[in-house]
Amino acid sequence: MATDYDAPRKTEEELSEDSLEELKSRRNDKNSGKVDEDEVEAAESFELPGADLSHEELTVRVLPRQSNEFTCSSCFLVKSTSQLAETKGDKQYCVDCV
Repeated sequence: MATDYDAPRKTEEELSEDSLEELKSRRNDKNSGKVDEDEVEAAESFELPGADLSHEELTVRVLPRQSNEFTCSSCFLVKSTSQLAETKGDKQYCVDCV
């Protein structure tokens, strides 16, 4: 970095005064820390990569619980009876939740 040796030099006191004045001016500026962006506008302009799938419907075939399955009373997931760890009354718990 080039240095201009002919330029007048500031003392440490002058340097600290300049920075204090600058900080005070920033503190008085109420909008200095705010971001001026409309969230709705930003969300509308955001596009996911790939094809436009906004008009597509997802169809999933849901099967009822089978005879070899149970619903865990803790995590409420349907699991195979091989995952059954504990039964307390009418409540059944899987190995992950015990």
